[in-house]
Amino acid sequence: MGINLPAFGPAVVAHCKGDLRIEDIPLTAPAPDEAVVEIAYGGICGSDLHYWLHGAAGESVLKEPLVLGHEIVGVVVRQAVDGAGPGVGTRVAVHPATPASGDVRYPEDRPNLSPGCTYLGSAARYPHTDGAFSRYANLPTRMLRPLPENLDLRTAALVEPASVAWHAVGRAGDVKGKTTLVIGSGPIGALVVAVLKRAGAARIVAVDMHDKPLEIARAVGADDVLKGDDADAIAAVDADVVIESSGSHFGLASAIKGATRGGKVVMVGLLPSGPQPVFISLAITRELELLGSFRFNNEIDEVIDALADGSLFVDPVVTHEFDLAQALEAFEVAKNSAESGKVLLNFRQ
Repeated sequence: MGINLPAFGPAVVAHCKGDLRIEDIPLTAPAPDEAVVEIAYGGICGSDLHYWLHGAAGESVLKEPLVLGHEIVGVVVRQAVDGAGPGVGTRVAVHPATPASGDVRYPEDRPNLSPGCTYLGSAARYPHTDGAFSRYANLPTRMLRPLPENLDLRTAALVEPASVAWHAVGRAGDVKGKTTLVIGSGPIGALVVAVLKRAGAARIVAVDMHDKPLEIARAVGADDVLKGDDADAIAAVDADVVIESSGSHFGLASAIKGATRGGKVVMVGLLPSGPQPVFISLAITRELELLGSFRFNNEIDEVIDALADGSLFVDPVVTHEFDLAQALEAFEVAKNSAESGKVLLNFRQ
């Protein structure tokens, strides 16, 4: 059955704008299809930062305290009662989505677009969907992906964001032999660079406003790096494929200008809600393909295999690690994109 569990465990909880706490939460009984996972590492995502700094992530507004965290890995300490899923002692990564249909049509082969989809650590729906920045988490076995023995948990903590990057590159199609441009070299942008490198892009140019992200981008495979304010140099890249991961309209403008005629621009950086100034006339006259990219589907399995066999190199993306007790300090570091890449919380201390 697994270990005896305490009645309460520590978790990282966002209460409202500017109010982030480490507090004990009750460990509820798991549903029959849920395993209890002892969380080892959790990566701080941009959405986690938004809930803390703004009380909202896009249109998802906090209406009640929310346990944050969806970039998580750990070890099964109690198997699901229904007998399905991985057994006790299995190291697992987590696919944090729960696709669900609704009144709005969507392509059935793209469950990431299902209108009723929920995500761990999300306030998109009410009641909110708690995340797993906690010592222990009850997780449906369908979310759990057993990890190969040669893939350590610290590296596997990047499985979820690397899957986002993998999906974004996949939206562009075959990039082998092509010139590529990545706008925004934060953790997702850096992981996009790593995926492009593995996919055989002939040239990868990374762009950011800060030196540290560009240093990380070089370390994972960028051939050249440019500062975000060097508009002429960005436009001169003449890229077949551009991945926009900055999440700003300035970045999207650079992406459109840096794309070659007939090129593709994949938008994975989530811009703020509402109207945005965009160079649509240029996109029209160049016949650019503007493609959205949202989360991921089964790419997670390919990412795990690529990390395990070493063909996807991501180690430099992680720049900081903090114990759970230092979570507030970790969030402060993570919000400083000029000095940090991916910041991990270590829940095993």
